[in-house]
Amino acid sequence: MTVQYLAAEHDNPLIPIWQELVIGVVAFALLCFVLMKYVFPRMEQTFQARVEAIEGGIKRAEVAQAEAADLLAQYRAQLAEARTEAARIRDEARAEATAIKNDLLAKAAEDRDRIIAAGKEQLAAERQTIIRELRTEVGSLAVELAGRIVGESLEDEARRRGTVERFLAYLESAPAGGTR
Repeated sequence: MTVQYLAAEHDNPLIPIWQELVIGVVAFALLCFVLMKYVFPRMEQTFQARVEAIEGGIKRAEVAQAEAADLLAQYRAQLAEARTEAARIRDEARAEATAIKNDLLAKAAEDRDRIIAAGKEQLAAERQTIIRELRTEVGSLAVELAGRIVGESLEDEARRRGTVERFLAYLESAPAGGTR
């Protein structure tokens, strides 16, 4: 029973077998050596490349954002300048329209005054012509009428002219619409 007891003592699951322990430690050391020599440096390179890519992407995004902000500022400045220019052009157009309107009104007033003056001159000339024609006609009629009334012919030019002038003077001095 002692051999069995020793074997049973040896088979204790809580105490590892020293050969297995040595093989496990050697295998673990070999695994650590391989991981540290080959795997971890590659993983570090991959992580570093990712970090650089991410940081480069962030830097590129920051640069792109700064460029976009600059372009936006330029766009806003150009837009403000365009609005200012448009307002200036509108103001100039309004001023020009007002000046043109005032010029047209002044020319229209000049034309109106010229037409009125020409009309007055024409009316005065026509009035003088009509007065001359009427004097001649009234004179002829007055001489003829006077000749019939008096019974003699007033053909002498000096006499006729004097009679006509007296008659016209009488008509001009007579009140309108009344008789003497």
